Amino acid sequence: MSIYKRGDVYWYKFMWKGELVRESTKLGNDKVARQMEAAHRTSLAKGEVGIREKRPVLTLADFCKKRFEPWGESVTTQKTWRDFYRVGLLAIKGYAPLANLRLDAITSERIAEFAAYRQAKGLQVSSVNASLRILRRVLRVAAEWGELDTLPKIRLLPGEHHRERVITTDEEARYLAAANKLLAEVATVLLDSGLRPEECHRLLWESVTWVNGRHGTFLVTHGKTKAARRMLPMTPRVRALLEARWEAAGRPLEGWVWPAPTRSGHLEPSSLKKQHAKALELSKVRPFVLYTLRHTFLTRLGASGCDVWTLARIAGHSSIAISSRYVHPSEDSVLTAMSRLGGHNSGHSAELPVPDDRREALLSV
Repeated sequence: MSIYKRGDVYWYKFMWKGELVRESTKLGNDKVARQMEAAHRTSLAKGEVGIREKRPVLTLADFCKKRFEPWGESVTTQKTWRDFYRVGLLAIKGYAPLANLRLDAITSERIAEFAAYRQAKGLQVSSVNASLRILRRVLRVAAEWGELDTLPKIRLLPGEHHRERVITTDEEARYLAAANKLLAEVATVLLDSGLRPEECHRLLWESVTWVNGRHGTFLVTHGKTKAARRMLPMTPRVRALLEARWEAAGRPLEGWVWPAPTRSGHLEPSSLKKQHAKALELSKVRPFVLYTLRHTFLTRLGASGCDVWTLARIAGHSSIAISSRYVHPSEDSVLTAMSRLGGHNSGHSAELPVPDDRREALLSV
């Protein structure tokens, strides 16, 4: 089609004397875009304008440095940029055979070579795929901004391991008993609410409500995506520990629930590393990271029969595809769901016997 949309802006393209003409209308109205295309064709036919010179195509490294990085750092959270994007971009720019290519010269073969190079350095499949996801995002943005005509296909490596560690109730009891007071409180909140660690660290007293629901609620205001903003109920033990902490702090109306002498003023991921390592050593529990506590909560929630949409809402997932990893219907739940349909899915209910006198009347007719 000669008119197409990239992001919120319409573009037009057509062939003129063997050369491709492509322009952005910088507008979101398709009718105006068609009028601009027609005007451009007319101008070319009348000789009023010539074929415009094409802009030089940037290399991948230049596009990342000059355009993607300034934009990406402004639209993502600081943690997401630091832990995900920045690491992946460094890997991409560090591989010269790919970074020095023009955007329109990047092919699936060159991307596969980049993945093979990363894997040959001894990196795990998950690390290689993380850099491939960043590369895919960069190229998609380049296409949206008109720097790239066609997107090369990027295939992720198979065999990636997701976080599958789930602690048992026995491990939970031993770990909480060995942890100091602060770590035990944070770990309990993670186990009973499924918060991401950084979401827990940034809880505010003004976001805690003691009267909503059965045991009160708290509002998550900051998170990884827009879906992270959500209201969650407190379990009895979370209510007990937060209320005790609130009383000890003098019943503040605002401020951090977990204040700390850091630049941000609250707990940071590095704040509990030593305490966590010591608790693991004392409890003799197989090592895990604090994020495992969130994974444990969501796994238990999925096993309890929670549907995928509710789980996504509780977890703050932006897509139910992520939540579906935790929901695995058992044979009993499948049978129960089907039994609720009664006779509707089988077509008809059982036939009732016809009385003898009516059968004779029917036969006579």
